[in-house]
Amino acid sequence: MPVGPQIPFVKPPITFADQIQKLQQRGLIVSNRAEAEFYLSQLNYYRFAAYCLPFEQDHASHTFQANTKFEDVLNLYIFDRELRLLMLDAIERFEVSLRTQIAYSLSHSYGTAHPHLNPAIFHSTQIYDKSVENLEGEVNRSREDFIRHLTNKYSEDLPPIWAAVELMTIGQLSKWYSNIKKRRDRQDIARAYQVDESILTSFCKHLTHVRNYSAHHARLWNRGFTLTMTVPRRGPQDLVAGLDSTQQQGRAQRKIYNTLVMLIHLMNIMNPGHHWKQRLIDLIQSHKIDTSKMGFPADWQQRQIWQ
Repeated sequence: MPVGPQIPFVKPPITFADQIQKLQQRGLIVSNRAEAEFYLSQLNYYRFAAYCLPFEQDHASHTFQANTKFEDVLNLYIFDRELRLLMLDAIERFEVSLRTQIAYSLSHSYGTAHPHLNPAIFHSTQIYDKSVENLEGEVNRSREDFIRHLTNKYSEDLPPIWAAVELMTIGQLSKWYSNIKKRRDRQDIARAYQVDESILTSFCKHLTHVRNYSAHHARLWNRGFTLTMTVPRRGPQDLVAGLDSTQQQGRAQRKIYNTLVMLIHLMNIMNPGHHWKQRLIDLIQSHKIDTSKMGFPADWQQRQIWQ
C-alpha cells in the first residue's frame, strides 16, 4: 500500500551505452566499454545496480567509492550467482532426505502406506485439507510413469506416502511436517538430523524462503531474511558452537551465515565425506568476499564445523 503521495514514473529507458556512461559519471572505472555493455545486455542494469550498493560512498547520489572498477561489481554478482547454485544443491539433497524420513517414519509408526490420508494424525484440519488439495493437484498434473501406474491400478485417493512425497517441494514438506500432531512423531523424524523437532520445523520454513530466493535468481549473499531460523542451544557440539547465537539480536540475525552452518551440519549427516563445505569456502576465497556482510563472525574459520 502507498505510504504517501504518488507521482508518475518519468525516467526514460536508456541505451546500454548510456547506462555505462551513467556508471562512469558516478565514478565507476570501466576499462573495457564494449565488454561492460555486453554484460549489461545480459544482466539488466537494474539488477546490476543492486550489486553496486556495497561500493557506493553516497547512496543519495549513487557515487562510487574511489577506485571501484566494473569488474569489482561483476565479481560480486558472479559470486552471488554461484552461491545460489550451491545453495540449491544442498537444499535439493535435504529435500530428498526429508521426503525419505517423513515417508519412512509415518508409514512405520502407523502401519500403513497411506498415513497422509488419515487427518487424525495432523493438527490443523485447515492446513491438512489444503495440503491434500495441493498434493491431489500435483498427482493430477504429474506425467511420471510411477504416478500413472499407481493411480490407475489402486483405489486409494492418493498414492502411498513413499510415492506421494516424491511430488512434494521443500515448502510442501515443511507444511506437512509442521502439521504433524504428535511431537513424538515429529521428533522421530528430526532425530535423523540430530536436532529437536522445533529446530527442524523452524529450519524447514526458513529454508523454503531461501530456496525460493535462490530459484528465482534473487540476491542472496547479503540479504536480510524476513523469516529466520531458530538457533539451537542444544545438540551436536560442532553445530551449536559453529552457529552465531549473537544473531538473536539485531540485523545480523537475518543474514545467511547460520543457514550455511545448518546446511553443513545436514550435509555431514546426509553425505559424509561431501565436498560442499569446501566448495563454499573456495567460492568465498576465490572471489575475496567480505563475509561480514553475510553475517559471518570474525572467528568463523576457527570454528570446528568449518574445519
